[in-house]
Amino acid sequence: MTDVKRIQADVRAVVDQLMETDSLQPGVFVIGCSTSEIAGERIGTSGSEAIAEVVFSELQNLSERSGVSLAFQCCEHLNRSLVVDRAVMEDQRLTEVSAIPVPAAGGSMASFAYKHMKDPVLVERIEAKGGLDIGDTLIGMHLKRVAVPLRIAQKSIGHAHITAAKTRPPLIGGARAVYVSQEEAGSCDH
Repeated sequence: MTDVKRIQADVRAVVDQLMETDSLQPGVFVIGCSTSEIAGERIGTSGSEAIAEVVFSELQNLSERSGVSLAFQCCEHLNRSLVVDRAVMEDQRLTEVSAIPVPAAGGSMASFAYKHMKDPVLVERIEAKGGLDIGDTLIGMHLKRVAVPLRIAQKSIGHAHITAAKTRPPLIGGARAVYVSQEEAGSCDH
């Protein structure tokens, strides 16, 4: 039997701790979520809309508090496409794909999000500024370069391992970078 109250408390703790990091940037925040893993089962084996409902509700709170737009990653049966609001798709100039996620093809979380978002669409890919991976669903393909882990105290939701990330621009150059010798560089007067 799944302890929905515990799962809700876990997600709420994650949301609070993400807010405390002060690292969430306006833009898209991708969510990969295995409700099977949260329930203590192997990914893709026992999805739960009841768990998806709790996770979705608490993550909506994250969106409202931080201003991020949520994107819910589907499972590999839909090539890890993402559920977003149509406004996000249009703003980000994303490519819409023709499918509707269901628990058996897309996963319970993406299916629930699709049914409960204002104007949902499915998009092929995204370059999000951050994300939360619940149950080792591998969201990295949807993060901008360079992903940096967000260290929070909460390490799981239910039985599922979690990893949070933000992104930053690649550090090209910097204080330690050397491109030419000092003699070759000369002075820069312009």
